[in-house]
Amino acid sequence: MSIQATDALSPLDGRYAAKLTQLRRIFSEAGLMRERVRVECAWLRALAGGPAAAALATLPATARAWIDELAADPGATDVAAIKAIEARTNHDVKAVEYWIRDELEARGASPAQLEWVHFGCTSEDVNNLAYASMLRAARAQVLVPALRGLARWLGDGASRYAGVTMLARTHGQTASPTTVGKELANVAARLQGRILSLERVVILGKMNGAVGNFNAHVAALPQVDWPAFSAAFVESLGIAGNPLTTQIEPHDWIAEYCHAVMRANTVLIDFARDMWSYISLGYFRQRAVAGEVGSSTMPHKVNPIDFENAEGNLGVANALLAHFAEKLPISRLQRDLTDSTVLRNVGVALGHAALAYRSLETGLGKVDVDERRLAADLDGAWEVLAEAIQTVMRAHGIPGAYDRLKEFSRGRAIDRDAVHSLVRSLGLPSADEARLLALTPASYRGLAEALARLPEVAQGRET
Repeated sequence: MSIQATDALSPLDGRYAAKLTQLRRIFSEAGLMRERVRVECAWLRALAGGPAAAALATLPATARAWIDELAADPGATDVAAIKAIEARTNHDVKAVEYWIRDELEARGASPAQLEWVHFGCTSEDVNNLAYASMLRAARAQVLVPALRGLARWLGDGASRYAGVTMLARTHGQTASPTTVGKELANVAARLQGRILSLERVVILGKMNGAVGNFNAHVAALPQVDWPAFSAAFVESLGIAGNPLTTQIEPHDWIAEYCHAVMRANTVLIDFARDMWSYISLGYFRQRAVAGEVGSSTMPHKVNPIDFENAEGNLGVANALLAHFAEKLPISRLQRDLTDSTVLRNVGVALGHAALAYRSLETGLGKVDVDERRLAADLDGAWEVLAEAIQTVMRAHGIPGAYDRLKEFSRGRAIDRDAVHSLVRSLGLPSADEARLLALTPASYRGLAEALARLPEVAQGRET
């Protein structure tokens, strides 16, 4: 069924469809069907090399080649045919089984051989492995590459702007100066940690029957070491085996995966909001794009819409991911179906996240640091040196240092001459006095430049 983009219920499949092609292939209904076919064909191939070797030894070469092809790459899956079967059976996984049986029968498989399709399986054996493959693909192909791209931009910016001083804005007020590079380095380090957390999530799967005990398997072929065979099969798909489950794999790893993405997203929400604020302050300026309109009534405007869109989509993603992490590990007794409809929305959450990452990438590609604005702000904020002066006074045991500087600096305009007059009145040793007199808001940045160049930040540029 084809839906026009303007008729789509979700903006991911409508307004933003062109930006999410890669993720849609993974998490669409067709993507799920293809992964189910992969699991079914891979299971049949494993059986043919083990417990069903004798029964499937005479399977026609064309049928065997077809199984091998779809187990390796299920791209040739006839999704429309499977959906037509599902319309009759009202069961999506059974429709996959019937389609595979039909295709093998057309390639000469005998009725007895067809009975090995979906052998010993409950639907969840197929589904949990299909979703595991989909989430693994999304992590490797979409999420981590996009996050690493942002981390590289941050690492490059940390290096490029390591020595560019700017006022910090604790509580939104002028504060001890930092550098643009140091602030980008902070985010780079946080994001790199979250990427590592996401990469470390172990993806689990199971293939052990209706309640996780291999009941039917043992009843049919008691001589087979089914736990070992199952574990080897699951691992052959690039998924770690979970030996203890009910009918469903308990989804604790999916909760961990969702939380890992959420934490990365939270770092980026913080960053998007800060970039919005820096743009508002004029610390970053946006390059106008020819033909774009910033406001429907104010022609001069270039709005920070990419950072706003990123923040909004990250919020939607995190709301959904939080629900998945909370709900999916809970299933009544040995199985209920509440996870089924929820899992179908995992791609929606990751779609909003991926869309946000693209918005950030676009926004960052259109901003430049305005060093003149930074310098002007610094030159108008001599009061920030109060911290340095009172700390030097404390180091020399001068009583009431903080209160004296509070009285001097709060609620009044402070300029260079006022600061120098104060410093000369303190009776400090000549070396310390000279050092304070040489200090300016632009040079009062501590070790910010060195911190922005730490090896940990440089490593992020290489990921």
